[in-house]
Amino acid sequence: MPDFAHPYLLLLLLLLPILAWLRGKHGRSAAFLYSSTDLVRGITDLRQSSPKRAGAKLRWLALALCVIALARPRLGEGETAVTASGTDIVVALDLSGSMAAEDFFSQKKRINRLEAAKNVLIEFIDKRRNDRIGLVAFAGRAYIASPLTLDHDFLLQNLDRLNLETIKDEGTAIGSAIAAGLNRLRDLDSKSQSMILMTDGENNAGEMPPLTAAEAAQSLDVKIYTIGVGTRGTAPSPVGKDLFGQTVYRQMEVNIDEDTLTKIADLTQGKYYRADSTDTLQKIYQEIDQLEKSEIETKQYLYYEEIYHWFLFPALGILLLETFLNHTLWRRLP
Repeated sequence: MPDFAHPYLLLLLLLLPILAWLRGKHGRSAAFLYSSTDLVRGITDLRQSSPKRAGAKLRWLALALCVIALARPRLGEGETAVTASGTDIVVALDLSGSMAAEDFFSQKKRINRLEAAKNVLIEFIDKRRNDRIGLVAFAGRAYIASPLTLDHDFLLQNLDRLNLETIKDEGTAIGSAIAAGLNRLRDLDSKSQSMILMTDGENNAGEMPPLTAAEAAQSLDVKIYTIGVGTRGTAPSPVGKDLFGQTVYRQMEVNIDEDTLTKIADLTQGKYYRADSTDTLQKIYQEIDQLEKSEIETKQYLYYEEIYHWFLFPALGILLLETFLNHTLWRRLP
């Protein structure tokens, strides 16, 4: 069966009868001046000649065909069955100040934890084309940065705009981040729901204790995969610029609450990971990419055949025919 690329344009067809009625109501009938009514006695009841009525009908038919062509009718070809994933995933990303520590490397260049996390997350999203993925950003508070969506271009745009200045509240609200993600997942009808929590600290803000939030996730059958981001021991953290414009670093203690993150993962049948390098972080996401998938078979068209010309060419033909008849068989006095 054909469908339309722009079906809303078909609503214009409803306007055609109205326009035809208005044209007939306000149009003026053609007339001749006669010296005496005796000359036209017996034909005064005529309103419009048959050729004129036929020509008007042809023009309206041509206009209707043009509207249908404008809606771009098409036929789907190359139908194939596609196996899609029924997994919904929320990623909770820590934007607290400690994520500025530059203990990761990319192409031999030092980068901070947030940049490393975003780079690996982009690759992960690209691999999960058939999953609805959402994004929670948190520091002292948690916010929905992107609802769960299959529009991954929109998701990546929202990820790109996140930085260490996005959330002004200081601290790390891990429990609030989990709760925010659960609020988005609980109303969705999906066979598998998961959350990925990335943080480099310990819960020190928010009103929701992390383990309480994990218990709520357990009751909703949501797996939480927790990732502790940061090297072990100390990490260089930028504190400003010197007189020559060079970045000044200070060694900061790495305080990741691995015990709580492990309990969260165990309680929800997930897993805890420690990411102390870019390579390790990539491997972690490769493993998470093997999350349990619920396979759903859908149909997808490989390409469409445009058939608007089936309607456009007859419309042009009708207009040419009407013009030809008006200058030949239907020719009349001006």
